[in-house]
Amino acid sequence: MSDQTQPTALDLPIMDPLPPETQKYFDICVEKLGFVPNVLKANAFDIAKLNAFTAMYNDLMLADSGLSKLEREMIAVVVSAINRCFYCLVAHGAAVRQLSGDPQLGEMLVMNYRVAPLDARQRAMLDFAARMTTASAEIEEADRQTLRDAGFSDRDIWDIANVAGFFNMSNRVASATAMAPNSEYHSQCR
Repeated sequence: MSDQTQPTALDLPIMDPLPPETQKYFDICVEKLGFVPNVLKANAFDIAKLNAFTAMYNDLMLADSGLSKLEREMIAVVVSAINRCFYCLVAHGAAVRQLSGDPQLGEMLVMNYRVAPLDARQRAMLDFAARMTTASAEIEEADRQTLRDAGFSDRDIWDIANVAGFFNMSNRVASATAMAPNSEYHSQCR
């Protein structure tokens, strides 16, 4: 478990005891990751909120998609870099390092994805996620067509938009509550 007892600056204690299904989910996290991510602990004051968060996250990041798990994590990092969300940069930067096997890629995406050695498809995807983060009201059909021209289906575009939208939301919550990343993330896959 992480050395951090309070995952945010808010006084919202984790429900104790956790419902059995939630405890099982946390136990799986410890088994797979070695710790329970603080974003889950932060939501554990209200199990309905935790369940809603994890259902959306698991659907967007782990369900079948034309986007690879790495590509979805790359979107999370680029959006989080623009929003300067410390929690998500640390957590999802570690995921990019793990999934890509390339610690430099994770660092490049954190600092400036435009310096990363990306293929045209990945560049178009991240350009769209960045534009959605900084100027979503200005997105036009030409932006979606650029993604199609790079090989994305309309379903893929839906997934890109939803992953970017989810991280824009969660970045803001994490920043507003001073959510602290688990210290374990910092040394993973380096």
